[in-house]
Amino acid sequence: MELLPHAHSFFAPWLVIVGAIQIVYAALTSLSQRNLKRRIAYSSVSHMGFVLIGIGSITNLGLNGAILQMISHGLIGASLFFLAGISYDRTRTLVLDQMGGIGTSMPKIFTLFSSCSMASLALPGMSGFIAELMIF
Repeated sequence: MELLPHAHSFFAPWLVIVGAIQIVYAALTSLSQRNLKRRIAYSSVSHMGFVLIGIGSITNLGLNGAILQMISHGLIGASLFFLAGISYDRTRTLVLDQMGGIGTSMPKIFTLFSSCSMASLALPGMSGFIAELMIF
């Protein structure tokens, strides 16, 4: 890092530890959510743990992966929140237990939401996978 290199090399292991804890804790919290937007938000917090690990890696590849992760997550997260808003307008609920059968009533939105969810999952071939591969 160009700004404060000694402090960055001192705190880099702590950034990696906090990033790893953040990934696990936010992912487990996300799984317990029943509200669609809250689940997306907690998974976003989990993905920012990868950014902390990339910054703490002190390598050019890790830093570039962190930047790509931020860009990728910004696009994927925005599209997921947009699709959640569209599905709320049509179903008037965000509770996942009440949103069953959405694939038959809104097939195009369901398809887009499924593909964006797979991109958020970092499926190989998607931008999230490349960013996480660069970080690790």
